[in-house]
Amino acid sequence: MAERDEPTGALVRPYAVTRGRTRPKLEIAIEALVETTVRGRAANTRPGGAHGQEQQYISTLCDGRLQSLAEIAARMQLPLGVARVIVADMAADGLVAVYEPTSLDENESVGTELLERVLSGLRRL
Repeated sequence: MAERDEPTGALVRPYAVTRGRTRPKLEIAIEALVETTVRGRAANTRPGGAHGQEQQYISTLCDGRLQSLAEIAARMQLPLGVARVIVADMAADGLVAVYEPTSLDENESVGTELLERVLSGLRRL
């Protein structure tokens, strides 16, 4: 699937995409950043690869550009839980790397610059 060929809506029910699973293999935060690995790029370029359309789209979307889990779900027009299961499967297979946000200590505060960047990113969605 080319980078510009964004899904136009689910042709199959979301639970069919995850084979009925609702729990991801690993917990991924909504703001976690996802990047395609070398293995993911190689799998994406193989003709007739074993990965489905959703995995190919995520590999292309996150190739060379970090995307949050929320952005992936929005671009794919899938519920967040479904996107989380797909990305977790891909991470377990080594096709994507997931960068979890660092947690803040109780004494640290979130700067207004970070909050403004988050708000700006949400508006772009």
